[in-house]
Amino acid sequence: MTLKGRIVIDTDRCKGCELCASVCPHVAIHMSDMFNAKGYRPAQWMDVNHECTGCAACAVICPDSAIRVYRENTACATAAIA
Repeated sequence: MTLKGRIVIDTDRCKGCELCASVCPHVAIHMSDMFNAKGYRPAQWMDVNHECTGCAACAVICPDSAIRVYRENTACATAAIA
């Protein structure tokens, strides 16, 4: 079984503390070049290699609860030969 994950960052709640980026084991979270409405540079999810497993380390460490994590189980299909 392979775990696939994705996250959604609420950029309006994010204060750009970079804690999520520091704990991501796949280095899939980076800080944005743009500012949010409060003047912070929010985190953004950039999982270009599709390595996110949905471990939720980012969501657990986020002090503003600005990250939602979604996981999907993908079972490898195996054909049985009789």
